[in-house]
Amino acid sequence: MIDARGPRWSAGLTSIVLIIALITRSPIVIIIQLVQFGIGAFAGPPKSPYAWLYKRFVQPRLSKEFDSEDVHPPQFAQFVGFIFALLATVGALSHLWLLFTIATSFALFAAFLNSAFGYCLGCKMYLLGVRLRRV
Repeated sequence: MIDARGPRWSAGLTSIVLIIALITRSPIVIIIQLVQFGIGAFAGPPKSPYAWLYKRFVQPRLSKEFDSEDVHPPQFAQFVGFIFALLATVGALSHLWLLFTIATSFALFAAFLNSAFGYCLGCKMYLLGVRLRRV
């Protein structure tokens, strides 16, 4: 179980990084986000650099009482973000700017939805998959 505010805060930071990536077309910036998503997807969101920043600087300033959530849906969402960031990285390194722009924009859209409205597309996909497996 994790603090449910953490993934939403991380999504805000992710949105900022992805906007910078889109504006600058920087392979370095998208690779930074790729690494963040990779750590979150394969080691778990609590091990990611953004989670460390949240725990170190943000969480101590918030209420000690919080809603907790299962780590698996956000971890799956990080994996989906990893796939989009990987495509964007391939696009940037290959100078396929349309691929870069589309992949980065999809990741930005999902991150913004989570950050601004608390709606996690990757989490919803995970829960749908769990329901479909039961059927």
